[in-house]
Amino acid sequence: MKYKSTRGKINGLTFVDAVKMGLADDGGLLIPQSIPKLSSETLESWRNKSFQELSFEILSLYIDRSDIPAADLKALIERAYSTFSDTKITPLHRLSPSGNTLVLELFHGPTFSFKDVALQLLGNLFEYVLSEPMTVVAATSGDTGSAAIAGLRARQNLSLFVLYPKGRISAVQELQMVTVNDDNIHPIAVTNSNFDDCQSLVKTLMNDQAFKHSQRLGVVNSINWARILAQMVYYFHAYFQSGAKSVTFSVPTGNFGDILAGFYASKMGLPVDNLIVSTNDNDILDRFFREGRYVKPASVVPTVAPAMDINVASNFERYLYYLFNEDSDRLVKFMNEFNSQGTATINQEQLDQTKADRFLSAHVGQQEIVETIASYHQTLNYTLDPHTAIGLAAAKHHGLTNYSHYNQNSNDHVLICLSTAHPAKFSETVDRAINSKQSVEQQFEPTRKLLEQQSSNNLNRFEMSLDINQLKQYILKHNK
Repeated sequence: MKYKSTRGKINGLTFVDAVKMGLADDGGLLIPQSIPKLSSETLESWRNKSFQELSFEILSLYIDRSDIPAADLKALIERAYSTFSDTKITPLHRLSPSGNTLVLELFHGPTFSFKDVALQLLGNLFEYVLSEPMTVVAATSGDTGSAAIAGLRARQNLSLFVLYPKGRISAVQELQMVTVNDDNIHPIAVTNSNFDDCQSLVKTLMNDQAFKHSQRLGVVNSINWARILAQMVYYFHAYFQSGAKSVTFSVPTGNFGDILAGFYASKMGLPVDNLIVSTNDNDILDRFFREGRYVKPASVVPTVAPAMDINVASNFERYLYYLFNEDSDRLVKFMNEFNSQGTATINQEQLDQTKADRFLSAHVGQQEIVETIASYHQTLNYTLDPHTAIGLAAAKHHGLTNYSHYNQNSNDHVLICLSTAHPAKFSETVDRAINSKQSVEQQFEPTRKLLEQQSSNNLNRFEMSLDINQLKQYILKHNK
């Protein structure tokens, strides 16, 4: 398996080359040259495999043995997921005995976020493949930063610089970053900014070829192909755990990375009925899938689901490449139009193709998020974080969360909502929704211990303005 850029000027990369390059040197995103197709016999043979065994089977389709020998890949996978608190890694929870709505719990890693699934593996991969130092730069809307730090802290040959918008993430998310004092970890609070601003700084750095190569820059955001590959695994794992013949997945998404992994799984042959693109008030993706218009809003709307407070989905280009029949010239024209004018449109045939690709979408507002958390807590005694609530509310928009909607006896079809974070990470909203007498972050011991460090004078944090030159100077000063 080799890798190429969506922009058409980079081809023939090995998996290791693709992981180290991150953002393609021509400005595009790296993708496999082909998508492996699975037979029904192969799928059936995987049915009883553990998460780690499934991970090995799927990753082996995308990683040549000459890149990473089988024994080494197995060891990397085992080491990555030894940090998870649940032996199933991503367990599936049935919300009601009388219905087929299920929640895929992706928050059992060290930072209680779905990002751990990919970043625990990526940290081990980086350490394995690097023969010389690498400087990793990341932007975060909250969860990527802490998960990247947990995955890369104390690693040999790695320095990590994480940019986050000051005041736009939860207290727990920030503390998970700034309470880590390893020498190779550098959290950076960017003032008067949002996630898109931070992401733009990272992309500007990566597109500065002289700086990129002199500082050996790499990325851990979902523009790195390894992130998407690792996330494919839990779609297969969820399907096998459900015992269903086919599955609809509802996915809270802002950057389009998580649901893109589901798209690849579907293209490989996983029996997927639909992929629901579930958005908050920052609904650029919902409007694209409903209207065929990709329009950048004037600003990011702060919401109670801050991990999705994103205006431009940095992974979306990968899907557009397939939507344009793998025509890089058409893709570049579309992206140039969007970047210069703030809007670009697909035709009716292409909009119809998004439906053929199994995509549905819905936008969920602030009040509906809170009401959904309250409803599930009251009726099913299950506590949702705001992002998971968006996924379930979006599915309801399409009539898919009636607990008796499916025939449980036949179990032919199920709805699976991806739960992307533990509710204790967003306790202010959750507490308000469920009228909790004790904050959920205090009930959850790991977050309670974090909060006790809030007044510490030993916090690891640098504050800067939205200035690319200041960022470069900071990296040069603190690089290993």
